[in-house]
Amino acid sequence: MKRNGLPLALLAVLVLGALPLVASLPIWITLTVAGLAMGMMIFMMASGLTLVFGLMDVMNFAHGVFISVGAYAAASVLLALKGQAQAPGLAANLLAIGPAVLAAMALAAALGWFFERVIIRPVYGDHLRQILVTMGGLIVVEQLIIVIWGPDLIPLPRPAALTGSFIFGDAAIERYRVLAVAVGLALFGAMWLLLNRTRIGLLVRAGVENAEMVEALGYRIRRLFVGVFVAGSALAGLGGAMWAMYQESVNVQMGMQVLVMIFIVVIIGGLGSVSGCFVGALLVGLMANYTGFLAPKLALGSNILLMVLVLLWRPRGLYPVAK
Repeated sequence: MKRNGLPLALLAVLVLGALPLVASLPIWITLTVAGLAMGMMIFMMASGLTLVFGLMDVMNFAHGVFISVGAYAAASVLLALKGQAQAPGLAANLLAIGPAVLAAMALAAALGWFFERVIIRPVYGDHLRQILVTMGGLIVVEQLIIVIWGPDLIPLPRPAALTGSFIFGDAAIERYRVLAVAVGLALFGAMWLLLNRTRIGLLVRAGVENAEMVEALGYRIRRLFVGVFVAGSALAGLGGAMWAMYQESVNVQMGMQVLVMIFIVVIIGGLGSVSGCFVGALLVGLMANYTGFLAPKLALGSNILLMVLVLLWRPRGLYPVAK
């Protein structure tokens, strides 16, 4: 139990250690909330991939296009429902946000199902071919995005109720970041309950630890694989929708731009570990924001250094899944 608490202690050390470096409490509060929000959005995009890695042993380098497709689907709905999205009042905005998020998750899930059946299934167990075919699939889907939505960046104004900031003394906290933290916590809570309190979750965790044993007990592990892959793709679509509203624009490369951070999170957390993915995402989000403020050119490099240090400490990640 004490060992499991050490990654949380590391998170606390990072947050508190940044305060004297920033040397301004209001700025530290703003950066911390921004880092938590960024971490939550990365968790949304990475949580499905860590299960796909852990359960299916699939190196899916095309995960970024699920994020991009989700972002474009959400943007299309939000722009089509611009009246509701820009109307004053959260209730009106939700009439646009809700369908946009559902469209993002549905389209990404459908793409994930197609990927699993057509591209991934023939190359199970062969990592080199997985890398090659998923990279090829990534290029094809990116070109399809250009054909459907065009190559140019598409501006995406945030819904009216999510613009602006909450002011606490001298600290300004954007409303959208607060929403991102709330959605991320709700998603982590739902996934924890699903994985730890349901029969499906038991099978998923057992499949991560010993797929052959689950198959020997009479369960169709292949169907479980498909379900996990589709669910992971849907979560990437959700993350893409949230990231698009965060960036206030969408472009073809947006999924690939965050893919490095997603892989860092998956590796730091431990393959197959949702809890590890959650803590790893928060570490990466906070590190990127603190370093981006103190030394902007070192932001990405700082997360790579973080990954190296964590792996030197725990070679299998923060919360490794027993094999």
